[in-house]
Amino acid sequence: MTSLVAEVEDNSVSSVSADVEETLDDKKEDSDPYEPPTAECAFQGHEDSASQRPISINNIEAIPNGGVQAWLQVVGSFFVMFNTWGVINTFGVFQTYYETELLPSSTPSAISWVGSLQAFLLLFLGAFAGPIYDAGYFRELMAAGSILIVFGTMMLSICKEYWQVLLAQGFCIGIGTGCTFVPGVAILSTYFTTKMATAMGIAAAGSSLGGVIYPILFHKLIPQVGFPWAARVMGFTLLATVVVTNLVMKVRVLPASRRKIIDRLAFRDPPFVLFVLGAFLAFMGLYAPFYYIQLYSIELNITGGDLTFYLLSIINAASVFGRVIPNFIADRTGPFNMMIPCAIFTGILALCLIPIRSIAPLIMFCLLYGFFSGAFVSLPPTILVHLSPSRGIVGTRMGMCFAIVSIGLLIGTPIGGAIVRASGFWSIWLYSGLLCVCGGALITAARVFKAGWRILKMV
Repeated sequence: MTSLVAEVEDNSVSSVSADVEETLDDKKEDSDPYEPPTAECAFQGHEDSASQRPISINNIEAIPNGGVQAWLQVVGSFFVMFNTWGVINTFGVFQTYYETELLPSSTPSAISWVGSLQAFLLLFLGAFAGPIYDAGYFRELMAAGSILIVFGTMMLSICKEYWQVLLAQGFCIGIGTGCTFVPGVAILSTYFTTKMATAMGIAAAGSSLGGVIYPILFHKLIPQVGFPWAARVMGFTLLATVVVTNLVMKVRVLPASRRKIIDRLAFRDPPFVLFVLGAFLAFMGLYAPFYYIQLYSIELNITGGDLTFYLLSIINAASVFGRVIPNFIADRTGPFNMMIPCAIFTGILALCLIPIRSIAPLIMFCLLYGFFSGAFVSLPPTILVHLSPSRGIVGTRMGMCFAIVSIGLLIGTPIGGAIVRASGFWSIWLYSGLLCVCGGALITAARVFKAGWRILKMV
């Protein structure tokens, strides 16, 4: 992701003593092995920077932690998530349609590469979008990403071959989401401190809401207007919502120096390394139910009619609460203490899919899996802030973490598709569950290295 960025608005003339005091505070906060005392200053984008008084990005007291402008960023970030992870969370309905209608000659593994490529590009490109964002190109990133997402969806409407779908949905939309996700999330940490997990949870709920609306929209439109116009309607919906994002989001300050892409000291930090490895494994298995739950229901004849196509929407609807409620609690208990049980429960729930053969337990699974997986997805950015030795290095470490996790997302569901074809659905649920549980165990180890064995300690 990125460094902490924001805009400074200070129209009052402060006293000399206040300036001296703030300068001393900034130097004290900035004096760590990651940041030279004079390097990390921030200015208002490219607009009249000479007239703005520099403020260190490590100056916590300067962050508003609320207010109209800050909550407007949450609105903008909500729609960023709506059109990035919300689109990716929708791929399960495309997986089913492609396998049964548009691309029946393609294997489940081949089709799932389209969705996993989207998720991979979203996170992997964040490592490169971060420094571009730090350089002051927030507007350019958001505009370019928004155009690519809408354009890719519109081009999808004329696709008839696998390679066309891969280019439009995998590459074009994936690159677009990679451009917008990083600035859309990173900007929140420059407006919030103690309320950051809450703000992040509300914004992250956008991905779940997108995952509810887009599958229903797609499923209802297909029989009425066909695939081409169903895709176009989604494109127009995307267009309307990305306009909101580009209108309301506003950078508060920018660092005076560009951040590093790699922090070598991070590889000697056991909590960070263990957390990244745990997230890699967990995300590798996390999306198997999102992609294959509908096919599972169809092939085993568990549900009939439209209910099958609502399963993904049920998961994403429950995920709305999973992204908001645990994040709100995490501001009081600590994000580590909230994420660990959510990760382990997510894995256990995936294992519980193996014996399910009837409607009621399947619906219950969708509700619980949506809730706990939603918390698992929304909490990592907040944890990475806590794992960073200073705020000036947060963006670098987020970029490193998400670049590694993106590889797990890229290979996870295609491997799952190959497993389904070779051994049946029970094997993919075992694969998904064990990966999530092992990931949760490594995250637990990261928490122990960070704060010891005290269970009640806020971490």
